[in-house]
Amino acid sequence: MFTVIKTEGKARRAEFETVHGTVQTPAFMNVATCGAIKGGVAAEDLKELHCQVALCNTYHLSLRPGDLVVKELGGLHKFMNWDRPILTDSGGFQVFSLSKLRKIKEEGVYFRSHLDGHRIFMGPEESMQIQSHLGSTIAMAFDECVENPAPKSYAAQSCARTVRWLHRCKAEMERLNSLPDTINPHQMLFGINQGCTFEDLRIEHMKEIAKLDLDGYAIGGLAVGEPTLEMYRIIDAVEPYMPKDKPRYLMGVGTPVNILEAVHRGVDLFDCVMPSRNARHGTLFTWQGIRNLNNEKYIYDQGPVDPECGCPTCRLHSRAYVRHLLRANELLAHRLTVQHNLYFYNTLMEKIREALDNGTFEEFYQKYRDILGKRI
Repeated sequence: MFTVIKTEGKARRAEFETVHGTVQTPAFMNVATCGAIKGGVAAEDLKELHCQVALCNTYHLSLRPGDLVVKELGGLHKFMNWDRPILTDSGGFQVFSLSKLRKIKEEGVYFRSHLDGHRIFMGPEESMQIQSHLGSTIAMAFDECVENPAPKSYAAQSCARTVRWLHRCKAEMERLNSLPDTINPHQMLFGINQGCTFEDLRIEHMKEIAKLDLDGYAIGGLAVGEPTLEMYRIIDAVEPYMPKDKPRYLMGVGTPVNILEAVHRGVDLFDCVMPSRNARHGTLFTWQGIRNLNNEKYIYDQGPVDPECGCPTCRLHSRAYVRHLLRANELLAHRLTVQHNLYFYNTLMEKIREALDNGTFEEFYQKYRDILGKRI
């Protein structure tokens, strides 16, 4: 059940009830690709970092340890010791990112493993089966993510195929959820809106997939190289056609400013590898802007990464120490920096929700839209 509690402009404050707990939205989903956050952050750490939802990768987990192995071990929640919601992607993005290794046909996609080159087939049914074996809270429909820019004729064909695949995903999930040995018979299905940066294709595709009355809807195929303003334009175009009573998820986005702008446009859920990836290279997000700890000016700096932050890294360690760990290639540097960035993202969402609760989101938005993207 998804309940909109309050709105301010297009921004929505809501609660999303799942079999693994209730998610307060807007929310950021922390990316645990192979069942763990890169950077040495375990599931028990995520709770201290205020994480509500973990996102895991269907394609990677199907290769190792294997989805049937995870099912035999009791499902992904038990496997990674995480009792809150998990969203699994469909493998569709890997179809996009492994473009040199794949061939798309109506039945699905033939491609080769990036690990050892062995031949793999994945279609809508196979994607749903893998996600059912993992037992995630939310499964994403199998789609085709088309690169930007792309010929409009191909984008239109891809949208039509993605709709046909979505019908197959829904039918297969209904079948899987009815089986006696299914780990999570309450698994939800989110559909994905595609159409590159063509407004008319996006709108028509959104209208089509909304007819299926799914558990939620995502906007996919953005943040893949197009200008930021183009992404915002497409969100503005699609949002009026997204069901008001279902969660809206902007896939793979993004910077703190991207998230703030998308919440302002009516989006509820986000995910991105950026906070953990950037952290491992010394780029940290703070309430004063973006700080690069590799800079020499931090050699003697005994202050916390962010004086306004309450994460374990900021409470216990100095900028000078964390910089030293980064320069020395110590593994602890990854853990400390990733902890900070994830805490920052999750706290940003808390402050957004608080502002919506208080009717002050527009003020919060205007204050931080210029600060959060600024380089210190």
